[in-house]
Amino acid sequence: MKVMVFGAGVIGCYLTHVLCEAGHDVTLLARGAWKDTLESHGLELRHHLQRKTTVDHPTVTDHIDPAARWDAVFAAMPYHQMQKILPQLAQANTDLVAMIGNNMRAAAMQEELLQLSSSPKEILFAFQVTGGERLKDYAIVERFGKAGLDIGALHSFPSEPAQKKLTDLFKGTGYKMRWQPDMEAFLFCHPAAVLPIAYLAYACGGDLRRSTRKQRRQMLDAPKEAFDRLIQLGVPILPEKDDLFYRPGFRRFVMRILYFIMAKSSIGDLIACNHCRNAVAEMEMLDQDFTALLERDGTPSMPVWNALKAQMPSWEELHLTYDKKKRQ
Repeated sequence: MKVMVFGAGVIGCYLTHVLCEAGHDVTLLARGAWKDTLESHGLELRHHLQRKTTVDHPTVTDHIDPAARWDAVFAAMPYHQMQKILPQLAQANTDLVAMIGNNMRAAAMQEELLQLSSSPKEILFAFQVTGGERLKDYAIVERFGKAGLDIGALHSFPSEPAQKKLTDLFKGTGYKMRWQPDMEAFLFCHPAAVLPIAYLAYACGGDLRRSTRKQRRQMLDAPKEAFDRLIQLGVPILPEKDDLFYRPGFRRFVMRILYFIMAKSSIGDLIACNHCRNAVAEMEMLDQDFTALLERDGTPSMPVWNALKAQMPSWEELHLTYDKKKRQ
């Protein structure tokens, strides 16, 4: 099948690798020096935990050709940039678009994309759990197993034709499709677990190894307060029972061990800290939109969440620190 991946960060690059591995005609949209690297050397990924390197050679472009026909288009852009690319996605000649990543504004983006499109499109939203770092000539990918997508429509499972197409796209790769019944709820729940990790990463100067035992306990306790608030607001918890990882019991015990490993090893750096250092604008927007959701119908009592967040520098200070480093 003929597929486009719009966005050549770590998520888009790994997705491109899997689609190339499946034997599809894959076009990766990239720009700047990274586009030049991809064209001259191919897409080199170093899979950290798997201790292997792969090189793929997708077609590389810096624009969407309206005359081309795509079986599917995947948009893997940072949250704060996704809305800016909607006019370009609208030009894509395809009946299936999947937007991957953090997104607290999925409903508004779907409406805008459908209004801009001249042909019917099924709009899906998805999340791929991979981390890593993109360097000058290659990207490092941190993943557990083959990874996969939690994917669905705004308030329903994907249509049967879309599920069949996606299943066929990844057939034989080990990359899993986890169909979700309400991706808006899924994307509303995700920051409850992610933002406390970001708050602590920023509080520790971008290095979780500096965290204290008390801070790591706060990182584990804060999500419970957020999930409780989401339940008060009537938001379904997705994935189902995800909040149980932060409540007393065996799941919390497992999560505590995972958080300790994340805080004390390079895994945490690749999964969490690197993204926080390089995506301050995205994390700020996610924080602002999630806070607005939590404060709907009143300000909730979330003492642990607020205490953890209060330890990090202001967003203005974080931009001065990390945006400057990115330019150097």
